Amino acid sequence: MTDRIRPARRTARGRLRALPFLGPGVLFLTLFMAVPVALLFVYSFFTRGRFGGVQFTFTTENFAKLLDPLYTGVIVQSVGMALIVTLLALLLGYPIAYAITRLPPRWRTVALIAIVLPFWTNFLIRTYAWILLLNNAGIVNQSLQGLGIIDAPLPLLYNGGAVAVGLLYMYLPLMVLPLYASLQAVDPSLREAATNLGSTPWRVFRTVTLPLSLPGALTGAIFVFVPSMSNFVIPELLGGGKMILIGNLIRDQFLEARDWPFGATLALVLTAFLALLIVGQSRVSRRLSGGGRRG
Repeated sequence: MTDRIRPARRTARGRLRALPFLGPGVLFLTLFMAVPVALLFVYSFFTRGRFGGVQFTFTTENFAKLLDPLYTGVIVQSVGMALIVTLLALLLGYPIAYAITRLPPRWRTVALIAIVLPFWTNFLIRTYAWILLLNNAGIVNQSLQGLGIIDAPLPLLYNGGAVAVGLLYMYLPLMVLPLYASLQAVDPSLREAATNLGSTPWRVFRTVTLPLSLPGALTGAIFVFVPSMSNFVIPELLGGGKMILIGNLIRDQFLEARDWPFGATLALVLTAFLALLIVGQSRVSRRLSGGGRRG
């Protein structure tokens, strides 16, 4: 009996010793995550004041309001845009990440720096740069007209395509980096064994490399999908206000309509939806990693 108590005491002491190190992280999550989400939850059950703000009268109308076709349309459009951007990021990011893993170690570092280099520039500056590129008098249209490919400028700006391009450009590195880490962790001996057993390069990729890199692909998909769905700057600037995503809708409820309770409801639903996605991705990645180890 004494032998069982001693390990338990040691475990309790180890947890107590870890508390000072966990404290800052727990405090940060409490102040900047738990408290804001709790406020959103509370505000979502109140009503809008006559002149804006919050009137502390309990109601569930804010959740019923979500079923309005106007708002459901925005949510569906946001999910659709995020899915398109995520799929494009995966189709572009996977070959890029795979090519980087094939480079010599010295050039891998250079390639990774080139991937993250755009993050060193201000977000708004990068967005305005796309406006200069895509407008009617921009470099793209001028170049195409100069080459005689087109006679009149193409409508490349202020539409869904421009929004998708802007989001893809902003978040593509968030797909490449997890994929690179996942591909880099694949044991080369597994590929060699498959090749020695007579597998073609395509079959080696399909049966060895691709399955083992799926956790990285799922992580990258979440990293791209989450900010793409909630972004409001790019749809505003590159979409010209013609495309409204859920991020724009939430911002407008707080800053223009001054309907804080409904804005809180939208933000709460978005947070819950994204949290479920992250939990689902974590479980699927855990199963894939476990399956890979057992194999």
